[in-house]
Amino acid sequence: MSPAVPSLAGRTAVVTGAGQGVGEGIARALAAAGANVVVAARRAVTGEPVAAAIRADGHEAVCIETDCTDREALAACVDATVARYGGLEVMVHNAFSGGRAHRIEDLDPDLWHENSRTGVWASFLAAQLAAPHLLAAGTAGRLLLVTSPAGVEGSAAIPVYGAVKAAQRALAKSLAREWGPHGVTVNCIAPVAETPSLAGAFAARPELKAAVERRTALGRIGDAEHDIGGVAVFLAGPAAGYVTGQTVVCDGGSFLGL
Repeated sequence: MSPAVPSLAGRTAVVTGAGQGVGEGIARALAAAGANVVVAARRAVTGEPVAAAIRADGHEAVCIETDCTDREALAACVDATVARYGGLEVMVHNAFSGGRAHRIEDLDPDLWHENSRTGVWASFLAAQLAAPHLLAAGTAGRLLLVTSPAGVEGSAAIPVYGAVKAAQRALAKSLAREWGPHGVTVNCIAPVAETPSLAGAFAARPELKAAVERRTALGRIGDAEHDIGGVAVFLAGPAAGYVTGQTVVCDGGSFLGL
């Protein structure tokens, strides 16, 4: 019996913010499923080690230094991807900056701009610049936006973050309707997973990790590659061809309101 063909063999994916955390996990998972992966990181010093580790595991990956809030930089990344691999079937926008605790009455407008630039505007840019290639890919075309459970249930501690992440979900629903006739699917992933920033918060407040774990039905915090990346592989692959306009909340059962 011949070995099974990986589900994403022959497809190419760009993952923004893939130099660490959830983005890195998604990039590794997509590569393991057979995709050519572009690690689109703001700094090559973080992105290149991820691409090198993927190659060391026998998969295809390259790092392209990309500021996803800069239209020209993101366009150059998309162009370089298509020139190298001949197409682009999967665009994953994960990069985000600005998720700091705040109160609305004390909000610095700069924090709103930081949240919205990497969350909403970069999602729009990723969608717009990838659109010609995703539409050309037809039923293989996929756009994935990494949002948050805060975009579903809101957040008292980070209300602007919740609003921005909800805006990503609305954009995904609108694009799902626009691109549906072409067979292209658009979905969101709302994860809770171990990341460097979360690890730092846990180190400063050990009781916080226990509280997060207690809140989840599964009693643990997700692994970026296997728990979150596995969902990305499903949504990026042929098995999810009839799933669009949805937010998959992968948080171990922390939020059960859907």
